[in-house]
Amino acid sequence: MLEFACHTWAFNDLSLTDALGTIARLGFRYVDIGSGPHLNVSAIARDPRGAAAKVRAELALFNLKLSDLYLMLPRISLADEDQREKDIDTYRALLPFIVALEATGVTLSPGLVHPDDDEEAFDRTVESLNAMMDASRTATPATHLHVSIEPHLDSMAQKPETALKLINAVRELELTVDWAHLVCQGVAHEDIVSLLPHTRHVQIRQAAEGKLQTAFDDGKIDLKQVISTLEDADYEGVLCVEYMKTKSARHGMAEVDSVTESAKLRDALRNARDGVV
Repeated sequence: MLEFACHTWAFNDLSLTDALGTIARLGFRYVDIGSGPHLNVSAIARDPRGAAAKVRAELALFNLKLSDLYLMLPRISLADEDQREKDIDTYRALLPFIVALEATGVTLSPGLVHPDDDEEAFDRTVESLNAMMDASRTATPATHLHVSIEPHLDSMAQKPETALKLINAVRELELTVDWAHLVCQGVAHEDIVSLLPHTRHVQIRQAAEGKLQTAFDDGKIDLKQVISTLEDADYEGVLCVEYMKTKSARHGMAEVDSVTESAKLRDALRNARDGVV
């Protein structure tokens, strides 16, 4: 049965403890955690195992399971070699944290978008992702750590075709599909479906063309269609409710009440899964 998660990014104004507590009180049993206010990447790199122990204790406190770890390391596409290597080295430094956390999957940014005339940007991104995948294999030889990129706006993988081009160029790389980023761009449903055979994780919030985040009642995503599509694709992962706590209106992001909207989306997804009319 398809299970649902909630992302801590919906509660970036709270501490990680309070965010996890809120998510648990909303009835979720799975949680996505991302770098930012809840994960100080520099501090974690200094004491990865100690940091993992603290996060695991807080997950246990609220009876939550980690469904995904999102690490924003977007400079892997830059022409500046020092900045590019810094993000790759940061990922290597975080791998002991990932292992100690017992994370089964990690989502990475596919790098900041570059102008079309920067013909080497794609090759730099592939080289960076290959280095990160090699580090993952070395750090987790006994278990298979699933690593994916998220096709998103302002990245080297904005559209399905560019996302597929990247994963075809990097061995064992998978996808995290954020439905809202694709709907916002007007991507056709069948093109989203083309990503699912390569997808290990899915995130969703209500959105519309030109609007990356909307209140539930203003959204245009057909949730019943999403659920049936995932079922038809034999998707075995978790579906994460990912509202964003933000005041930025970039890409039509609406400021919403994260608790209210997450609850509405949770109920609608659950009803669609369970066939409740």
